Amino acid sequence: MSYEVIDRLPTLDEFIAVTSAVGWQHAYDLDALPLSLERTRHAVVAMHEGEVVGVGRVLGDGAIYFYLHDIAVLPTHQGRGVGRAIVTALERWIATQAGPRSFVGLFAAGDSMRLYETFGYREHPGMTGVFRVGPYRE
Repeated sequence: MSYEVIDRLPTLDEFIAVTSAVGWQHAYDLDALPLSLERTRHAVVAMHEGEVVGVGRVLGDGAIYFYLHDIAVLPTHQGRGVGRAIVTALERWIATQAGPRSFVGLFAAGDSMRLYETFGYREHPGMTGVFRVGPYRE
């Protein structure tokens, strides 16, 4: 199968379709999602026969801190290099923006850490990634 990775933000419907297909439909506030997508630093979509089958975003300040986020591929297209192509495209863009002392982070779900390790992502001794999930307001 052939895939094309395009530098563009997924539409709201495309994003919801792909992320819901991988079980993330409860991971975000649907009302806040349009603004979140709008504030994305960079995004790509993976296409197959005119259909979006994968998405990926870069969040952060665009100068020092970058985060790979929402990298998802429809289950029927997983294991075919689509995730690798998405990360490659995002990494390529980050390389045009990041300085010599930039920080690029991510949160890995399931077995995806194996993919990210091939790009050089590692756990670092003395550092622990933590996060908090709201609510900050009801």
